[in-house]
Amino acid sequence: MSATTAPARGTTPRVRTARAGFSATLGFELRKLRAQWRTRAVLLGALLLPIPVAFAIHAQGNPPKDSLFGRYATTNGFALALLVLGYAGQWVMPLLTAIVAGDIFASEDHHGTWKTILTRSVSRGSFFGAKTVAAMGFAILVLLILSASTIVTSVLVAGHGDLIGLSGQLIPASQAWHLVAMSWLTAIPPTLAFTGLAILLGIWSRSAAVGIAAPVVIGFVLQLVGSMGSAEALRPYLPTSAYEAWHGFLASPSFHGPFVTGLIASAVWAAITLGLSWTLLRRRDITGG
Repeated sequence: MSATTAPARGTTPRVRTARAGFSATLGFELRKLRAQWRTRAVLLGALLLPIPVAFAIHAQGNPPKDSLFGRYATTNGFALALLVLGYAGQWVMPLLTAIVAGDIFASEDHHGTWKTILTRSVSRGSFFGAKTVAAMGFAILVLLILSASTIVTSVLVAGHGDLIGLSGQLIPASQAWHLVAMSWLTAIPPTLAFTGLAILLGIWSRSAAVGIAAPVVIGFVLQLVGSMGSAEALRPYLPTSAYEAWHGFLASPSFHGPFVTGLIASAVWAAITLGLSWTLLRRRDITGG
């Protein structure tokens, strides 16, 4: 027979609380994102915003000839989708990803839940990994919805005839579909780089306002830096320049050097910002709440 030993009188039995792993934490974070009105608004905006934009550009009497593919944007849907891509990379994408990434950690500061989560529920590593994966997954989802909506709307509004490339070559419609889709997908690496930047600023400032607004401002500053002649050597390594890497796909002969450089630069930016984010989170004193 086996005997059980009762706890000594006056002592409290020690209860060991099981901590959630990465998968459980990620599932919880995804459910939180799905339940937030802000998340739904961003996804809905990515789906619907291209519709009025496409109609507004198509209705212009004078097309924006000073922009890439602007000359043909009112008569060719592929050109219209590429015109929108050029502006989206400058202004829209850093904002759309920062709305969630800049707040995903800062919201814990706002609600004072750091102590409860990290001392009772989940380890810091699992917590950081789950929130980071959720933020980056959301950024990719928004980009995919925005790109699909823009391409389909542009083609329906302005037609799907043959596209004139950047070198003056005629690109058949069957090939243009592929090139335009690939051009939009090249925005994924710099978008993830800005996601890492938003995460870093949200953790560092503990403010959702800073985490959301600062990446947009920094993106604007980086564009100005890239346009300066004195910073020409630095320009290829900026995440904002990676948003322009698709230009080589539409030239004849095509070239992919800027895309490879932008891919590497974006990966380095993401690695640095996420590394700094983890360092700040790992060293954070959460005993105060």
